[in-house]
Amino acid sequence: MLRHIPTHLIAGPLGAGKTSTLRALLKQRPAGERWAVLINEFGQIGLDLALLQDAAGNGVHLAEIAGGCLCCVNGAPFQIGLARLLRQAQPDRLFIEPSGLGHPRTLLAQLSRSPWNEVLAVQPCVTVLDASALARGAALPPSQHDALALAELLVMNKSEALDAAQRASLTERFADHRLYWTQQGELPIDQLPGIARRAGGTGDPAEPVAEPPRLWLDPTQPQCDVQSQVEGWSMGWRWHPSQRLVRERLLDWLGTLAWQRAKLVFQDDGGRWLSGNATAPDAVMLRPSEWRRDSRIELIFDRPQDASALSAGMLACRQA
Repeated sequence: MLRHIPTHLIAGPLGAGKTSTLRALLKQRPAGERWAVLINEFGQIGLDLALLQDAAGNGVHLAEIAGGCLCCVNGAPFQIGLARLLRQAQPDRLFIEPSGLGHPRTLLAQLSRSPWNEVLAVQPCVTVLDASALARGAALPPSQHDALALAELLVMNKSEALDAAQRASLTERFADHRLYWTQQGELPIDQLPGIARRAGGTGDPAEPVAEPPRLWLDPTQPQCDVQSQVEGWSMGWRWHPSQRLVRERLLDWLGTLAWQRAKLVFQDDGGRWLSGNATAPDAVMLRPSEWRRDSRIELIFDRPQDASALSAGMLACRQA
């Protein structure tokens, strides 16, 4: 097992662009380096792994912990998931993306203690922020605001429409931090704090972490999971790979719902695999996806919803 693995926490509130920033970094991985990525999602279905799949090459190992936030770091799912990922991937570098509804400060404190302090070398935190939303007066969630003091770099995402006065105002507001202005989560790898740090020891490559198989009693019916916590409420669906969703019907249905976050990867009625990742009030924009395993949709709301009505709407999107 490698020791003192450089570990980068990519934090930030819901919808700021953490996954986009990870995608950009994965595409810049130096040849010959093995990277591991541990993704935490609030919902149970797990979409970020699918959304990152096309950016990950043979030297990147992805693992996912769904359902809740990694602030519950003493729980068995986190301990087992991280240990398994490190053992199988033997990475030269580790990235952790906690849920946007989580508590980065608590997670960083735990990673700096035993048993992880001898295994991981935690680097200064990177926090991804929605610069456009901040310029409009949006407030950071308390957990994310509390973690700002631990961040060395603030990735000011979605900043393309800001004028000079708005940038100056945000620069003054975050004067204690280094800012990087960008869009679509693009971050040059040389801007990543701790990128020069190297792990000690050696290790052999291993097979990627496998997702446990799911059994399908009826391929025409999706598997559904609901997650309810203080931070929010989510509902997700996973469809059998043989099933297709009518694209226009799906987008129209999503447009009728008051979700905070929508993430999806699916095979449409034309046989194309598409993905989308949107935060309210933005419309869901689709792009081609390399994912081929199954179709997944996850919606996060700020309060509990009528699960039966949502499931009926989801079923109506299936191609007969």
